[in-house]
Amino acid sequence: MSATGRTTTSATAPPHHDAPGHAPSADFKDAMAALCSPVTVVTARRADGSPCGVTVSAFASLSLDPPMVTIALDRRSSLLPAVRATGRLGVCLLGADDHQLALTFATSGTDRFAAVRWHHENGLPRLSEAPVWLECEATTLVEGGDHVLVLATVRAAGTRQAPTLAYQNRRFGTHQPLPARPVTARS
Repeated sequence: MSATGRTTTSATAPPHHDAPGHAPSADFKDAMAALCSPVTVVTARRADGSPCGVTVSAFASLSLDPPMVTIALDRRSSLLPAVRATGRLGVCLLGADDHQLALTFATSGTDRFAAVRWHHENGLPRLSEAPVWLECEATTLVEGGDHVLVLATVRAAGTRQAPTLAYQNRRFGTHQPLPARPVTARS
């Protein structure tokens, strides 16, 4: 357990690129690109109070009781030190038209919040137009290869009706429901 009371676990050794017994990196990336992932911006506050945030597509629901999510952060992420220090983070699921916002928060070396509408929500940076907002407490950090998996308890949630942004095959898009089909009885 860390000084902040959160648990840190080491699951694997540092990554090996194209090592014997591992899938080649390019093949693995292509396989994972086939997954349809939600596009989120994860936010936190640095020790000096300034906002930080990064685009993340490795995000998923984990538990209903208690409400928990998982977020995978690159070990080199500028957000990770703030999450480790404060134990708090916000999750903004982006709207269908927010692909430029996703790219902004995926670009390093810029002030990602400079041209974005945002405000503080319970002390965390929140993108004002995001259709889904989660206020989270990081409860466990699991080291895994070149990422850290954050297991977080959701302390507050808010939504507004709007389609959310997805990422699949290296392209942004939205979910398109299939036409409803009548349910037929099976014998």
